[in-house]
Amino acid sequence: MDTPSLDLLARGAVTVKGRMPCSSNATFLVQVALGEALGLAVYKPGRGERPLWDFPPGLFKRELGAWLLSEALGWGLVPPTVVRRDAPHGPGALQLFIQADFEQHYFTLLEVPAHHERLQRICVFDLIANNADRKGGHCLLGPDGLIYAIDNGLCFHAEPKLRTVIWEFGGTPIPEALLTDVRRLVTAGLPPGLAQLLAPAESKALLARALRLLDEARFPTDAGGQRYPWPLV
Repeated sequence: MDTPSLDLLARGAVTVKGRMPCSSNATFLVQVALGEALGLAVYKPGRGERPLWDFPPGLFKRELGAWLLSEALGWGLVPPTVVRRDAPHGPGALQLFIQADFEQHYFTLLEVPAHHERLQRICVFDLIANNADRKGGHCLLGPDGLIYAIDNGLCFHAEPKLRTVIWEFGGTPIPEALLTDVRRLVTAGLPPGLAQLLAPAESKALLARALRLLDEARFPTDAGGQRYPWPLV
């Protein structure tokens, strides 16, 4: 948990710098200032969301939920995220902006074997979270050399919704270290903050997905190619 970043996001003054390109919902780059500390964040206000037939309003809360799940697993995949009620365009999620190499994405990162462990971790995360929109461009290579998973608003549905580009590991065993972390999550239960964000049926389905993953212990396959998102990047 990056405490200084969380404090900055939670308490800092927010100034909109501009709208992020190529976003289906209203998404803004903002500067956050707290005393001498300055940082950039991605701001997703609830009022800028397009209505969806299968997800309720408030996708920004699921961005927070994804961070809480990543932290509960101890994986640090999702950049620090908070919900701000006093943001410029109303309640929404603020997520620390990753100064990434934006020429890189899942398909280029996959070419480097050293990245496979992190990509497998993102894959398992998405299986548990039931991510309905893991595009290649949602895997960012940060300046610290780590890959981060962003754009997690379409997660946690109670019904099967998985759409992802990460299928290259299909049929291979999930590393035991990842299974150990998932087993710990199941034993401890969902963190209170995440359980409060989700409907009871969604919480129950999340734990059921985690148990099924532990039972199968292999990455799934998609022989029919039906579970890819569009566009891929």
